[in-house]
Amino acid sequence: METLKQEALNVIAKMPDGADIDAIMYRLYVIDKVRKGREAADKGETVSSGELLREIESW
Repeated sequence: METLKQEALNVIAKMPDGADIDAIMYRLYVIDKVRKGREAADKGETVSSGELLREIESW
């Protein structure tokens, strides 16, 4: 698995040269959320789709 730094550099390198700071920050934000989600799933910190649906419906 790539280090976070290497993953960020790779993502930025693939972006168009004219990418603005907001686009770069958004991509980095998404990388962070995906990594954290994978880590949580690896630890078993997940909810079933039924639990999620009930939570959404209760809002």
